[in-house]
Amino acid sequence: MSNPDQSWTIRAEAPADAPAIEALNNDVFGPERFARSAYRLREGLAPLAELGLVAVENGILRGSVRFWPIRVGGMPALLLGPLAVHGDQRGRGIGVGLMQQGIEQARKDWDAILLVGDEPYYGKVGFTKMPEGRLQFPGPVDPARLLGLSLKDGALEKLSGAVTRA
Repeated sequence: MSNPDQSWTIRAEAPADAPAIEALNNDVFGPERFARSAYRLREGLAPLAELGLVAVENGILRGSVRFWPIRVGGMPALLLGPLAVHGDQRGRGIGVGLMQQGIEQARKDWDAILLVGDEPYYGKVGFTKMPEGRLQFPGPVDPARLLGLSLKDGALEKLSGAVTRA
C-alpha cells in the first residue's frame, strides 16, 4: 500500500525479509527483549504470515509489525508486536501506518488485539488500557501498559483470565 504523503510503502512481509526484521528488532529492542513477558508468548512460534507487514523505502526496510495468535481465558485473540521502526525514521508515520494496515487486515478474522506498550502512542490507532487485574500475563507486566483494541463490538469486554500461547 502506498502512502501519497510519504516515499515509503507498506507490503506483506516476505520470507526474505526475516534477516532484516531480526536485525531491526535487535537494534530497536536489544537482546533483553527475549526476557519480556510478551516474548514468552511468541517463543518457538511463527508470527501469522498473513498479518506480517513491512515498510520499505528505496529497497530499504524501514519498519515492521507482526501479529501472533494468543488465547485469553481460552478465547482467541491477537498479540501485536513487535512493532519496530528504525530510530532515524521515527516521526514519519511508519509505525502508525503499519499498525493501521495490520489492524484492518486482522478485522476480517479476529475479534481483539492486545499489546504491551505506551498508551499515548498506541492510542493513536485506538488502543486503550485494559482494566487492571482482568488479564494475567505469563510474567510481570506493568498493568498501565497492557492495552487492547476491539475489532468487533464488545470483544474486549469478553476477554478475561490467563493470557497464553495459542
